[in-house]
Amino acid sequence: MGVYRVRVSTGCSFYAGSKNQVQLWLVGQHGEASLGTCLRPARGKEVEFTVDVPEYLGRLLFVKVCKKHILQDDAWFCNWISVQGPGPSGDEFYFPCYRWVETKAILTLPEGTGSTVVDDTQGFFKKYREEELQARRKIYRWGNWKDGLILNMTGAKKEDLPIDERFLEDKKIDFEASLVKGLADLAVKDSLNALACWDDLDDFNRIFWCGQSKLAVQVKDSWKDDAIFGYQFLNGANPMLLRRSTALPDRLMFPQGMEELKINLEKELHEGTLFEADFALLDGIKANNFLCCQQYLAAPLVMLKLQPNGTLLPMVIQLQLPKVGTDPPTLFLPTDPPMTWLLAKCWVRSSDFQLHELQSHLLRGHLMAEVFAVATMRCLPPIHPIFKLMIPHLRYTMEINVRARTALVSDNGIFDQVVSTGGGGHVELLKKAGAFLTYRSFCPPDDLADRGLLEVKSSYYAQDALRLWEILLRYVEGIVNLYYKTNEAVKEDTELQTWCKEITEIGLLGAQDRGFPVSLQSLDEASRFVTMCIFTCTGQHSSIHLGQLDWFTWVPNTPCTMRLPPPTTKDVTLKTVMATLPNFHQASLQMSITWQLGRRQPIMVALGQHEEQYFSGSKPKMLLKKFQEELAALDKEIEMRNAKLDMPYEYLRPSLVENSVAI
Repeated sequence: MGVYRVRVSTGCSFYAGSKNQVQLWLVGQHGEASLGTCLRPARGKEVEFTVDVPEYLGRLLFVKVCKKHILQDDAWFCNWISVQGPGPSGDEFYFPCYRWVETKAILTLPEGTGSTVVDDTQGFFKKYREEELQARRKIYRWGNWKDGLILNMTGAKKEDLPIDERFLEDKKIDFEASLVKGLADLAVKDSLNALACWDDLDDFNRIFWCGQSKLAVQVKDSWKDDAIFGYQFLNGANPMLLRRSTALPDRLMFPQGMEELKINLEKELHEGTLFEADFALLDGIKANNFLCCQQYLAAPLVMLKLQPNGTLLPMVIQLQLPKVGTDPPTLFLPTDPPMTWLLAKCWVRSSDFQLHELQSHLLRGHLMAEVFAVATMRCLPPIHPIFKLMIPHLRYTMEINVRARTALVSDNGIFDQVVSTGGGGHVELLKKAGAFLTYRSFCPPDDLADRGLLEVKSSYYAQDALRLWEILLRYVEGIVNLYYKTNEAVKEDTELQTWCKEITEIGLLGAQDRGFPVSLQSLDEASRFVTMCIFTCTGQHSSIHLGQLDWFTWVPNTPCTMRLPPPTTKDVTLKTVMATLPNFHQASLQMSITWQLGRRQPIMVALGQHEEQYFSGSKPKMLLKKFQEELAALDKEIEMRNAKLDMPYEYLRPSLVENSVAI
């Protein structure tokens, strides 16, 4: 009983406010009190009022919210509600929301301290948890975009998504405006080049006049260099293929007269300086055919040597796997005629485009993040500390993925129109790549050790990924240890165990045979699993996403398709190269989409900098502050290192890493 001071915060997006009134109830350990229809929320405003409550409520547990419907059925975006108890020294209770409140539905907001099932010994939150998850599972249902792929959120179009998963207006306007601009640029480039000759590599300059980055200009000027070719395996848009060789690959066959090459490779192997990038996943994938024009794919193998100064140089390229009963495939060497060697490298880079976009970016970034998002919404109630930890890193993921499935990789989408794995090959490739989704490969300390990159100082990706993982792990460990005091508490948390199992057994289609856990048995296991989820949604996605504008804008460096079969001889001319690379329309479309999706996003939240406060209490806030300070320190270190580099590596710089898979 007494006077309560209530504050209510409304979001800042265009339609966050409501013209209707909102009714509130306070629910405490000893009772419930209606505050009546006490406010009409306005966009971006914080409203404060006092109310005299005659009942004794005890410690507050929930605030209930209901938005009335009088004239206009408009949703209201509530940030949070704060309630201070009676008297000058009354406790203040914080109720995070950050959700849309729709008409008639009563939304129950638990106090923000956070609680596991094990903590709730008196059962204050038991009914709430059960009802919340029951309601969520009706809304958040598993879907299956294509048989054989990991699961996704059900819904064929963005309008099918729950309102809380949709872009807010600022994000929606920016995204759709960039699409219009990209298409306008494409139309201009097509009209200017429709009748022009396209027979020299310099002709690509005709479409290289808008949206490029500073590094993209460097790439344009130096893309033919072997050092730049090798550098991209270490620090380019797709640093996930390179590994240190432990033996000469079985597929590498040496035609007669190449004994010296084998000796040189074995020498580098013995010294630990031999590396490889194998694109065998592309073998057997059906190439696209659009507008009655057949496109082509290769499955290259590249062997590279690491120089003492850290430069990675290619030694040999094999474009196809050996076939039984045929001669060994042609091996291409740096000593070959310049056009021959250049075309072989273009084939490697085109193959890298396919694996980058489909395996590293879409599958290992976007689709994995969606599995985490759906499982989190189905298995963890908002009061759960791991929900609070995960939710900032799941923002916008479902909508951006639906947009990808309906525009990029859909039937007659961008891939079908312009990419050599389009027309069904891209789905085939995604299915094959699913077998390589191992738990270790999503944890940088294990992945980098398995690939022999931990000691490669010129791999800035490896250095930065490891540092970022360690900082993130410390933050997650801090939260986990705050809410779980023993390993037994982890084991007994049925919600946490269900979440882990649903990710592995359902979302990932039974990935326990690839090392993913179906249960979490200790504090360390829980911390590692949560860190893996968050790192995948943040650092790992950014390391793959941010490089597109730099490395894919100059189309010859990473062609989206190839129009002639891979060469089987070394008789290559400039005419052969130009007839193989994308034509001006394909190149323009590649540049347009690369700009739209790869540009630095103005509506972007950097890692750890989210404004939403899901935790109340000083201890979680202190842990977040320490996390932010460590990220800032790493950001400064990377900035200082990059100042000394000809090509700065920024894709894991914390201030540029997005807090979720949102683009």
